[in-house]
Amino acid sequence: MRAPTTDSRRSSAERRRGGARKPSRGRRILLITLVTVASLVAVLVVGAGWIYSRLDASINTFDEKGIDRQRPAATFAGQNILVIGSDSRSGKNSRLGGGKGDVGRSDTAFLLHVYADRKHAVAVSIPRDTLVDIPRCRLPDGTWTRPQSDVMFNTAFTLGLTAKGNPACTQNTVEKLTGLRVDHTVVVDFQGFSAMTRAVGGVRVCLPKDVYEGDLDPNLGSRGRLLFTKGRQTVAGVKALNYVRIRHGIGDGSDIGRIQRQQAFLSSLIRKVKAQGLNPATLLPLVEAAAGSMTFDPGLGSADKLLSFAMSMKDIDLRDTKFVTLPWRYQGARVAIVQSEAHALWAALRADRTIDGVDASGKARPSGLPSPTPAAAVSGTGISVTVYNGTTVTGLAARAADRLTTAGFTVTRVATADSQNHAATLIEYGPGQAERARTVARMFPGAKFRRVTDRGVTVILGRSYVRTPDPSASTPVALPTSVAGKARSAADDACSDLSYG
Repeated sequence: MRAPTTDSRRSSAERRRGGARKPSRGRRILLITLVTVASLVAVLVVGAGWIYSRLDASINTFDEKGIDRQRPAATFAGQNILVIGSDSRSGKNSRLGGGKGDVGRSDTAFLLHVYADRKHAVAVSIPRDTLVDIPRCRLPDGTWTRPQSDVMFNTAFTLGLTAKGNPACTQNTVEKLTGLRVDHTVVVDFQGFSAMTRAVGGVRVCLPKDVYEGDLDPNLGSRGRLLFTKGRQTVAGVKALNYVRIRHGIGDGSDIGRIQRQQAFLSSLIRKVKAQGLNPATLLPLVEAAAGSMTFDPGLGSADKLLSFAMSMKDIDLRDTKFVTLPWRYQGARVAIVQSEAHALWAALRADRTIDGVDASGKARPSGLPSPTPAAAVSGTGISVTVYNGTTVTGLAARAADRLTTAGFTVTRVATADSQNHAATLIEYGPGQAERARTVARMFPGAKFRRVTDRGVTVILGRSYVRTPDPSASTPVALPTSVAGKARSAADDACSDLSYG
């Protein structure tokens, strides 16, 4: 009988010991590769954790104690992000030029509404000189101010006279103005803006003429050196900051013209970021640039939250990202709100309708509750109405005023009732106003009537109106051309509409 070979004997012995054959060269290479990849992944995970930890430590948040508890209720309709540009010259901001003083002022502000379908967005610029009502606000020492009426919008941010400003007060003011709940607030100072533009490699802009130092600072007393040449160019850092700050020497020299230029800049910035790709690798440098020089509400107070929020907007199309300005008119040296058009704008955002009248809610509207008569079926022409909120729900009177205005009624006043404990909606009317009161009642099913000695028609909203769905929310209605017709798309060319006022 032939003796077994060495290999056979080894195989038999290994089988008896339960051992395995020595890995072949190919299997050893595969094993080494797997170990190497696993080690690399581990290093990346640990490295990413270190980066996130470092960024988290540098992110600044403001105290949410200053946010008024009596605020619009949270809804499922999109998200609202308030962006405030602070021109404080404190700290590193002092090296970036323009003015003096450590007190933070809101030189720029806009409310970004991201629709529930995550495919549309609109930014509404609020001019700094707009006359608004500022609700009570918390000061740094913990005390609260009294409400103010008919004061400039940027006053809210300066209350407390600190370098960080008062973002909570500005948020309270915007919620009172719009009837919309602000989900997040972001404050961008000079340093943060400059860093972000460098992080994306500069932003493409366009100018209708050469711009000199004297255009940036009219107090210079001379033309100064050339800052920008006419035409297309890429700006970053201080140059980008100067571009958005220029007010004089272009267009009509107004703040409204500057807002249009800032909207054009933001459009170009969004295009640049989208072109680079919305993913953690490209967004992380932006977050890093923003972390140390921006202030966020606690809801965005971590690198992970900021990245997640940015990633949630990756599917928004440039053509469906619009910029508009709060409907306005001059009132002396200040800016007054065109209330009827503003009501229509806020109503559209509350209903998650785009400025073109498209339902962008991404879901079916609630049904089963008694509905008021659609505004289009009621004619309020020639009927003046005063609207009071008889509940503790912020923004309810503004919501009713929106619908009344859409139906042609003239809303003479929107305010809070003496009592905020009304269960049912009450319509008061004076002598000879019964027929007009009945027309108004078609907008408020279940309302009760009361005749009074005063002339005119007054609506005091009760809790029954809180749960009444707005039929216009499911009926696409385009905004007035004065709003929609002046909108700028993020897809628009940087050199389009360069009149700036």
